[in-house]
Amino acid sequence: MRSELYPLARPQGQKDGIMKEKTIEEIKKLAAMDDKDIDTSDIPEIEDWDSAVIGKFYRPIKKKLTIRLDADVVEWFKRHNTHYQSAINKALREYINRPRQ
Repeated sequence: MRSELYPLARPQGQKDGIMKEKTIEEIKKLAAMDDKDIDTSDIPEIEDWDSAVIGKFYRPIKKKLTIRLDADVVEWFKRHNTHYQSAINKALREYINRPRQ
């Protein structure tokens, strides 16, 4: 499943986007069943979706690369963020997702 915010996202637990054969078989069996025949008794029904987080279990595919940034920019991110590379990535994502004129 891919999202609009993270078009290259893949579910956690999948290596290289490949599902285990057993998982694929289970999904096929469930897809063939009528909804009323699927046992969901061990899954609590969620009635309040206000605290739901979009994309919580999906992570974008990362690409390792070398990039040259101004030293003061890198130092600023390092001073203000423990995970400075993620902060730089977030800033770049916000930039590319902003409305264009």
